[in-house]
Amino acid sequence: MSKVMLVTGGSRGIGAAIARLAARRGYAVGVNYHAQAGAAQAVVDAIRAEGGRAVALQADVSQEAQVLRMFQALDDELGRIDALVNNAGILEQQMRVEAMSAERLQRVLATNVIGAFLCAREAVRRMSTRHGGPGGAIVNVSSAAARLGSPNEYVDYAASKGALDTMTIGLSKEVAPEGIRVNGVRPGTIYTDMHASGGEPGRVDRLKSAIPLRRGGTVEEVAGAVMWLFSDEAGYTSGSFIEVSGGN
Repeated sequence: MSKVMLVTGGSRGIGAAIARLAARRGYAVGVNYHAQAGAAQAVVDAIRAEGGRAVALQADVSQEAQVLRMFQALDDELGRIDALVNNAGILEQQMRVEAMSAERLQRVLATNVIGAFLCAREAVRRMSTRHGGPGGAIVNVSSAAARLGSPNEYVDYAASKGALDTMTIGLSKEVAPEGIRVNGVRPGTIYTDMHASGGEPGRVDRLKSAIPLRRGGTVEEVAGAVMWLFSDEAGYTSGSFIEVSGGN
C-alpha cells in the first residue's frame, strides 16, 4: 500500500509541484485547496494520468471545522496520513507596517500560522506512536522572509513564517520520541503566481540581480528539497531547515 501525503495549498505553484513529485515517488496525495477547485482537479488529473492516486480536498485551513472535515475525507478516501506538507499560505498587497489593518494581520496569521498548527495537530494525532500510529514526517514550507523580514513589502507575511519556523523547532522536539520528524524548507525568490497577489507579478525579475545565483528559483527546485526531507536519506534529520534561496 502506498504512503499517504497531504499537501495544503496544493492547487498551484510550490504546492502543486510537491504534489506531482510526491505522486511520482509513490505517494497517494491529498491535494488541498481553498477556492481554486479547477486548478486542484487539474493537479489530481495530471497525477492520475501518470498512474498515481490523488484526491482534491477543499478546506480553508484557518477554519478548524474545515480542517477536521478534510482529514476525515483523507482518512476515508486514501487512508491514514504518513506525510504532511504545510504549504498553504497567503500574502497581501505590498505595504509598510504603518498601513496594515488588523483585519489584514488576522487573515495572514490565521492561514499561515493557525492553519499550520491545526493541520500539524491532526497529523500528529494520526501518526504518533503515542496515539497508536506508526510515525511519519511533517515538512513546513516557510520562507527566506522569516530571516530577511521583507521590509516595505510583507513584514506580516515574514513574521508569520518566523512563527512557523519556531513551531517547526518546538514540534520537532515534542514528537521526535513518537516517531515523527518535523522539518522546514525556506524558499527564497521563486517564480510563482503568488507575487501577483502582492501586486507585483514581475517581482522575481526585479530582484534576481541581487541574488547570488543571479536568477529566481523554480517550484520544482523547492519540491525537490521538500521531498528529500521525506526520504530515507533524511531519516536522522529533524528540526532542521533547507534554504532554497539562491544563496540569499
